Amino acid sequence: MNRCAWVNPKNPLYIRYHDEEWGVPLHDDGALYELLILESFQAGLSWECVLNKREAFQQAFDGFDIQKVSAYGDEKIEALMQDPAIIRNRRKIAAAIENSRVFLDIQQEFGSFDAYLRSFTGGKTYYEEYTLRTTSPLSDAISEDLKRRGMRFVGSTTLYAFLQSAGVIDAHGPECDKHCKAGS
Repeated sequence: MNRCAWVNPKNPLYIRYHDEEWGVPLHDDGALYELLILESFQAGLSWECVLNKREAFQQAFDGFDIQKVSAYGDEKIEALMQDPAIIRNRRKIAAAIENSRVFLDIQQEFGSFDAYLRSFTGGKTYYEEYTLRTTSPLSDAISEDLKRRGMRFVGSTTLYAFLQSAGVIDAHGPECDKHCKAGS
């Protein structure tokens, strides 16, 4: 299979992620929540680094049970800071907890986080060529709104990667067998 040029062909996790997950439209709030938390840990790092630690994150963050994570306190933060299998950044851990609370608020307001995201796109998938671009007007708008609501580590670059991964923006490169254009 021909894949996007950014995929590390020596990492089976990365290959499987590209082939089975990246760019596939996500509508399940649990999956969107996990992805958003993982993307926030990517800030300043590579996605491959986070992906390689994904299973450890799932264990450390109680299977990404949003109710549990949103209730984490100082004791759990300290336990997470001692876990060498995850990215141990106190600010990102604290942000993950607060972002969980905001995520719940958004679900309450819109019925689902998916509905919130789709309110920015009219329910449509955006198609664009994969380039070295790291933001878009869409990621700018959603990032700004999430920050206004109190989320952290959700800058436009993080949101752009999240939107691509969640299939809101379809950006497989022309070299990739999964590449398509709107209407094709």
